[in-house]
Amino acid sequence: MDITATVEAPVGVEKLFSVVADLTTYPQWLSIVHQVTPESTQSNEPTAWLVELRGKVGPFARSKRLRMIQSTCESPNLVVFERREIDGRKHSPWVLTAQVGASDAGSNLTVNLHYGGTLFTGGVLERLLADQIVQGRARLLTVLQA
Repeated sequence: MDITATVEAPVGVEKLFSVVADLTTYPQWLSIVHQVTPESTQSNEPTAWLVELRGKVGPFARSKRLRMIQSTCESPNLVVFERREIDGRKHSPWVLTAQVGASDAGSNLTVNLHYGGTLFTGGVLERLLADQIVQGRARLLTVLQA
């Protein structure tokens, strides 16, 4: 599954990038991201976060915990977060790519979420994320203007 969303923001590229490059800001503007906790790592390892996703579609609720790292950071234009568990088991890939660029409005953001598993099937995740994208755009703009 791949979902892509875009938003125009009336702020500079650097300000928008500073928000999307920091996973700890996501619970403020994307309600499916319930909690993000930085994880201590060795100095030679990439920064890691423990991310708890929660979503509800009708009477069904799901929760998922992921360990994410920042695999790419090309400030102020590109950041990529990837699932990287350290428990020795095989896990479905989750990759979040955020690209920021200049626009007439100030800046624009294109986010792509790739999920390579089968736990969320039958369009459940797509429906949940479609709702989250609509709500998240407005909430992100509020965070950026604060």
